[in-house]
Amino acid sequence: MSRPPLPPFTAASAAQKVRLAEDAWNSRNPHAVSLAYTEDSRWRNRAEFLQGRAEIEAFLARKWAREVDYRLIKELWAFTDHRIAVRFAYEWHDDSGQHFRSYGNENWEFDDQGLMRLRIASINDLPIGAAERKYHWPLGRRPDEHPGLSALGL
Repeated sequence: MSRPPLPPFTAASAAQKVRLAEDAWNSRNPHAVSLAYTEDSRWRNRAEFLQGRAEIEAFLARKWAREVDYRLIKELWAFTDHRIAVRFAYEWHDDSGQHFRSYGNENWEFDDQGLMRLRIASINDLPIGAAERKYHWPLGRRPDEHPGLSALGL
């Protein structure tokens, strides 16, 4: 299975890969998102260590059950032939109605088919008030005209 754009990355193809990942995660579809990773993909997400699509899919299902009204923006930070570094921020609320903005960085490594074989994520959660939210688009893909992280000052 191939997942374009494929390495080696250029600035344009790396940015495209980041936007496609953002769009997929904003779908909040654990199965569809898991297909972007190799069968034996390895993850570190905060203090959790995962391996393989089944663990990734289960993790994402738990994540989006807990992180209600999840909306994400990713931005390319750097890239090489088979690696991409991303910074991101997402907004969500828990079941008590407390809103959060979660900030983080990810390091990605891809195989030749464009599937991610390694994802290392560091994330911090900041409690925010509902009035501090910056992401107001309908659930799903961020509209093209919505500002990115840098334009929002994040």
